[in-house]
Amino acid sequence: MPTPGRVVARGFGLRYATRQAWALSALDLVVEPGERVLVTGSSGSGKSTLLYAVGGLLDSDAVELTGELTVDGAAPRAARDRLGLLAQDPDSQLVMTLAGDDVAFGLENAGVPPVEIWPRVDAALDHVGFGYGRDRQTHELSGGEQQRLVLAGALVREPGLLLLDEPTSQLDPAGAALVRAAVGHAVADRSVTLLLVDHDATPWLPLVDRVVEILPGGGLVEHPRSWRPVSRATGLTFARSDGSGSALLSTAGAGFGYPRSVAPALVPTSVDLVGGRTTAVTGPNGSGKSTLGLLLAGLRAPGVGTVRASAALASGVRRGRCAPSRWSAAELVTRIGTVFQNPEHQFLTQRLGDELALGPLRSGVLAGRAREVAFGLLERLGLTAYAEANPFTLSGGQQRRLSVATALATSPQVLVLDEPTFGQDAGTWREVVRLLAELRTAGRALCLITHDRDLVNLLADDELALGADRTEVPA
Repeated sequence: MPTPGRVVARGFGLRYATRQAWALSALDLVVEPGERVLVTGSSGSGKSTLLYAVGGLLDSDAVELTGELTVDGAAPRAARDRLGLLAQDPDSQLVMTLAGDDVAFGLENAGVPPVEIWPRVDAALDHVGFGYGRDRQTHELSGGEQQRLVLAGALVREPGLLLLDEPTSQLDPAGAALVRAAVGHAVADRSVTLLLVDHDATPWLPLVDRVVEILPGGGLVEHPRSWRPVSRATGLTFARSDGSGSALLSTAGAGFGYPRSVAPALVPTSVDLVGGRTTAVTGPNGSGKSTLGLLLAGLRAPGVGTVRASAALASGVRRGRCAPSRWSAAELVTRIGTVFQNPEHQFLTQRLGDELALGPLRSGVLAGRAREVAFGLLERLGLTAYAEANPFTLSGGQQRRLSVATALATSPQVLVLDEPTFGQDAGTWREVVRLLAELRTAGRALCLITHDRDLVNLLADDELALGADRTEVPA
């Protein structure tokens, strides 16, 4: 049985070498062995940074530290072999090509006897609801499936300290409930200390002992057990589309499969994206939502069926007029804006201002106007203070807002956004939703790939639930 870890921060502060502002400052926190603590706070307040610091995963040459941070009385780096970590980007933690090998990797490195490894791997996969078994190729997994797999890898080591960063952010409701149950099972006997970061605090409250909120100006505040967050959707209402627009982009029986894969990544699917109307694509993890998004965005050609742009959307395209997958990058960027499931996969520069100006510049917009567009979007999405920062140094929520901004920078008529509200606190979530509502009113066709039911209820005119019939959302 593992021995639970103890975490102590006294006046702890951290600043990245490339930043002037402190990511964390004046932090005082004691997490006793076996405690379960939920860490919340605004986007960019330093929640993920705290987890990585406790996990001893930050490069000492790239950060400046003040105060004290210890795990079991020693530097966090000395306790790394006793912790389990699920980072905000699970893709970055996958190291093997097969799911079972990935979960077994930590056990093998720890010298666990081979006869013990595979029963523990199978049990961990079962606990998190990973239904594919050991031989699933990791590159075929959706973001939510990756989360489950990485969590299995963290739990299989029977850690004394479990660090979880937004562990259900990309999961469907059933999958999220299963993961919460798996975490609850792992910490039930108090042999594991849990430090958990999540913006969606409410589902975790029955499991945790207390909630601490990191304050943007430094320090933290502890909330009483009776604390409940205010619903982020409170007071927001938006008029439904009148349905008078025309289809700008359509799929007809479009599907896709990976080579040598038994099951298709996306079964043949038909959908119309209509100007001035929002289509929400929902469904369980692994149902093909992100794959459909890549087909609609012209970033992947369908294996079967077709993806066709309207004459209005394809106006001015030189070749492959109706098939977005045949368009050039310059033709795509001015017609279809895209947010990837992993936002860092679409960043191309080393500075936020340059990242946002890149699309407009490629589309032929003059440099002065491109900068004006870029800084307008930075201000709208609360990123002005980071205009000179490297996109890869942002928090997950900030990266998501930046990726939304880059999709909007060239004013495309179609927007395909994969989990656009991921990692947002209540304030930034509301601003993103307002911005999307304005785009719909302006006649854009929006495709929102999401597990966020609040977003669907507020903005969706149509809901395409993969594996079910297309339905109208009641007005």
